[in-house]
Amino acid sequence: MASEAPIDPVPDSATSALTVPPERADEIFLEGPRSRFTEFFTLLRVMRDFLRGFQTLHFVAPCVTVFGSARVKPDDPHYELARKMGAAIARLGFTVMTGGGPGIMEAANRGAKEVGGRSVGCNIELPFEQVSNAYLDLCGRLHYFFVRKALLIKYSYAFVVMPGGAGTLDELFEALTLIQNGKIKNFPIVIMGTDYWKELIDFIQKMAQRAMIGPEDSSLIFATDSVEEAIAHIRSKAIEPFGLKRVARMRRPFPWLGERGLSGKGPAIC
Repeated sequence: MASEAPIDPVPDSATSALTVPPERADEIFLEGPRSRFTEFFTLLRVMRDFLRGFQTLHFVAPCVTVFGSARVKPDDPHYELARKMGAAIARLGFTVMTGGGPGIMEAANRGAKEVGGRSVGCNIELPFEQVSNAYLDLCGRLHYFFVRKALLIKYSYAFVVMPGGAGTLDELFEALTLIQNGKIKNFPIVIMGTDYWKELIDFIQKMAQRAMIGPEDSSLIFATDSVEEAIAHIRSKAIEPFGLKRVARMRRPFPWLGERGLSGKGPAIC
């Protein structure tokens, strides 16, 4: 019986760590221990991802990040809800940040752009789905999922969770866990599309009832389908507690350091 042809491994060399295709960066990183030099150059690549993210996003003003599926089509009611929410977030003075792709992400960025607000994306190199949408003022393209997730959280004062799949669940519970453990401030998490998330909301309540999370942890999530209620919640939990206020001009980036800004966009809150 003929044996199956072996799969060619990625060469274990410092050069391959720097030249591996972007869409395979996470795969190679998570394969397991490799040579010391390869691991060192992988570390440099991770640092490069973070540096590019910092240069792109440091001057975009306080953000509200919108999570949601890349597979939602423009004729889906949740697309329109995300579009309205993006517009409302922008009118509030925040920069709308998303993963930069299609679907819900496009809808939120589109809503912000349509009202003259700030719209940024933090994209990831994937072999499918993740093409940058056309409604971004700035977009950082990254190689590593964990870098992207950290940046989506780092610059945000609130999180809006629209219908999505495994990636959206990952982002929701990453933010929730960081807040629960005091790693980030008690920023509001708003779940929208309650018909879609009903079982998840019930399950979170069940975790609280079974003492798997604290009784106060379930209050970290606010569920609504009303844009007005969501904005009021963000205003009361993000703007007022942290003393954010509108300013006419934001800090200027230094292009010679590779920094990028949103020139001509204002006023905003800070």
